[in-house]
Amino acid sequence: MRDYSVPKNDPIHNANNDTQLRQALDNQISRGHVIVIPTGMYANYSKWIQKEIDGAVAYGKPILAVNPWGAQRTSSVVGQAASKTVGWNKEVVVGGIWELFK
Repeated sequence: MRDYSVPKNDPIHNANNDTQLRQALDNQISRGHVIVIPTGMYANYSKWIQKEIDGAVAYGKPILAVNPWGAQRTSSVVGQAASKTVGWNKEVVVGGIWELFK
């Protein structure tokens, strides 16, 4: 299993426009097997989140939605697109990834 997440020092963060951002995200998404997206309320406002969802759909990748620890409100955008939703716990996140990977 490989991690294709986008750390803070990744060049994706320096994308000059939406097209470059989309291409960079699609490059990461195309190589992964399961797309993991947190469902925090900030997801409703992030320009990345919808691009990640669209990329996952375009590449036929399942989405694992992860509810933040103790969150009472979550993003309906991510929840509606998710193939599976789990809590913020290492065991259930890893289990969810393996379940969707099969």
